[in-house]
Amino acid sequence: MRTVLNLIWFFFGGLWLFVAYIVFGVLGCVLIVTIPAGLACFRMANYVIWPFGRTVVDKPGAGLGSALMNVVWFLVAGLWLAIGHITTAAAQAITIIGIPVAIANIKLIPVTCFPFGKQIVEKPGASLF
Repeated sequence: MRTVLNLIWFFFGGLWLFVAYIVFGVLGCVLIVTIPAGLACFRMANYVIWPFGRTVVDKPGAGLGSALMNVVWFLVAGLWLAIGHITTAAAQAITIIGIPVAIANIKLIPVTCFPFGKQIVEKPGASLF
């Protein structure tokens, strides 16, 4: 079932969200100071292209630096990517088949807005295919 949901996700929004994350990642890597934001964006791009079967958990040891980067991230890229998730979810929710994918899209918004101090892991007992 995860493969079917991932394929629906990929063709009906995941690819465009992936491209958006890659664009923001490249922009983040332009300046040396913002390279951590660019790398976080690339990590999330990997997650957003095939999200079912994986989850986001708190990263142990994340501290003040993560909190400060989250504030900067939200103002520069997180808000715009969250708007992209809301727009894509609204389009996906039009059909019955797209409703589970739209719900998953909405669940990505917290990590989109505040990615630092989080890590993406496979769900226990889940495979990606």
